[in-house]
Amino acid sequence: MGGSPGPLRAPFHRVEHIMGTAISLDVREGILDARAVDAAFARLRDVDARFSTYREDSEISRLGRGELAEADCSRDVLEVLALCDDLYRTSDGYFDARGYRGATGPDPTAVVKGWAVEEVAWMLQEAGAARFAINAGGDVVVRGGVAPGRPWRIGIRHPEIVDRVAAVLLVADGAVATSGQYERGPHIVDPHTGRPPGDLVSVSVVGPSLTYADAYATTAFVMGIRGLAWAATHPGYDAYGITQDARVLTTPGMDRWIERTGAAPVDSPELFRIASAQDATTGAMGGEDPKSSQQPEHE
Repeated sequence: MGGSPGPLRAPFHRVEHIMGTAISLDVREGILDARAVDAAFARLRDVDARFSTYREDSEISRLGRGELAEADCSRDVLEVLALCDDLYRTSDGYFDARGYRGATGPDPTAVVKGWAVEEVAWMLQEAGAARFAINAGGDVVVRGGVAPGRPWRIGIRHPEIVDRVAAVLLVADGAVATSGQYERGPHIVDPHTGRPPGDLVSVSVVGPSLTYADAYATTAFVMGIRGLAWAATHPGYDAYGITQDARVLTTPGMDRWIERTGAAPVDSPELFRIASAQDATTGAMGGEDPKSSQQPEHE
């Protein structure tokens, strides 16, 4: 768990279970005080304590029960709720964290993990981490490339075949997030209909910030096929979608992120598999046969 005081020299790796998922840190270059790494994971635990909808004592749970006024919430909660309100407005109500669809109280789950991990990435960068990746249950933020001139390789994992990825994205500095129903079942609903979206199996969004990649992936998934184009209206962001009828749809800018060189080496330590995407064929918005790699990640 925690490290002892003193310098940590890259490469090093650390994993903790927070926010209901495994969060891994892989540092390839830099010297950090162990206390800075401890502080980063402590920050994630603090965010979980404030925002978890599964903890009765969290601010979000107390707010939902009416035991806590919004004006009395922490700065973190106020900031995230303001972000959710902005996303609600700019998405035509497809991103709904406030319970406008009749839920009891706000639930910012769709954005808070990306928001927290993005903040932790900046904390680690300021502490001396030069090349690193954080994988938070399939939401990935990377900095500096895995080595000079080599981006991190982030795979969109196949939903049924565990050792296959549908596509590999090459990202030196940025983030990738995926939203879909493939693993947890229909837990996302369209706030306009009250029913699970029907167009897509998954949406992956790549861009500069995990905060927004996370939010845009969820919103685009709810919107359906047109949500891919909506995500790409935000400068620097692109989307990769898998339809229910097994097509890959990508926004025009996605080509700059997708690896075209074939299978990944088995011992490639920079290949992260993120949330599953359906095996599919070329789609109308552009795309590739997703059988580009059948190799598992190696961390």
